[in-house]
Amino acid sequence: QVQLKESGGGLVEPGGSLRLSCSADRRTSYAIGWFRQAPGKEREGVGCISSKDGSTELQDSAKGRFTISKDNAKNTVYLQMNNLKPEDTGVYYCASGCGLYNDYWGQGTQVIVSS
Repeated sequence: QVQLKESGGGLVEPGGSLRLSCSADRRTSYAIGWFRQAPGKEREGVGCISSKDGSTELQDSAKGRFTISKDNAKNTVYLQMNNLKPEDTGVYYCASGCGLYNDYWGQGTQVIVSS
C-alpha cells in the first residue's frame, strides 16, 4: 500500500509553466503515472515514469511540453508542464501505475490555464 499526494496546481496564463509534485508516503516500486480529468470529460493519461530505470512515456498531447522526473530520496515524482494551453485545464492525479485502473490514487490537484 502507498499513499500519494499531489501538489503544485494553480491558475496560470496560457504559455506559462507549473510543476506538479506527487509525494509518496514511503519508497515504492510502483511506476507512477500522471493523469488528468477535464470538466465533463473522462480521465486520461498524461505520462508515466518507471520505478526501475526512470524511463518515461508521455502521451502525444504532452510531448514536447511536459516532462516527468523523480527524486528517489524524497519519494517524489514531478510533472513539469511548460507552454500550458487552456485545454490542459483539469484536475491532475498521480497513481501507482501507468494505466487508468490503478490501486492507489492521490486526491488530485487543480490546474487552470486561463488569461
